[in-house]
Amino acid sequence: MTYEKVNISIRDGVCPVHVFTSNAGTRLPAIIFYMDAGGVRPAVLGMAQRLADAGYVVLLPDLFYRYGPYGPFDPVEVFKGDVRSILGPLMATTGNEKAAEDTGALLTYLDTRTDVDHKNIGAVGFCMGGGMAIAAAGTYPDRFAAVASFHGGNLATDAPGSPHRYAPQLKAELYIAAAEGDESYPLPMAQRLENALDQAGVRYFGETYIGAAHGWMKPDFPVYDPVAAERGWSRMIEFFDRILKSRV
Repeated sequence: MTYEKVNISIRDGVCPVHVFTSNAGTRLPAIIFYMDAGGVRPAVLGMAQRLADAGYVVLLPDLFYRYGPYGPFDPVEVFKGDVRSILGPLMATTGNEKAAEDTGALLTYLDTRTDVDHKNIGAVGFCMGGGMAIAAAGTYPDRFAAVASFHGGNLATDAPGSPHRYAPQLKAELYIAAAEGDESYPLPMAQRLENALDQAGVRYFGETYIGAAHGWMKPDFPVYDPVAAERGWSRMIEFFDRILKSRV
């Protein structure tokens, strides 16, 4: 396992990107990891490392680079206070469309790496990152083969940058993992997303993790569910292995 931090120039500034690789000694599929609203912090770095250990080159961009220095935040403490006042200003600096735009520079960087299988790229997003991952794959449909969203919110809204609007452009297969009773992804919204995917002929699988709350995959969240999280990890790695590694 190796780790490095690089700075990638993007139109709106310089984005710090954490890069994790395994010691497989061969060209590996790459996965771009789209963070949750808590930003880059030890728990998220650990998740990116775990994914890399499964045999991937993992890029974790700090999509709050437009805001400037922050945190790292402790989600337990953040959720005790006014979440919107704490994280709102950071979230306002990015979004699905901006993250998709930023992805172009990330892909250009991946193309320079000799340890990456450039034909096999995936994306995974958590919470707000779920929609970003879908938007990125819809913006660069010829680059992404697999996209996973865990407890992603606002995946089908009336907003111009709503993830479901990217369905006609998607070529990637999707895995949508939802929390039970998630107010940011209620059943009518899930149906709206699935209708858009069905109409576009996108291959996908969606499932609800019964008993798990929004954010269950994040080990530093108050709602972290270790049992459901391990199931999520198993699903995620099986999903990426099936699609990305079978193409190597």
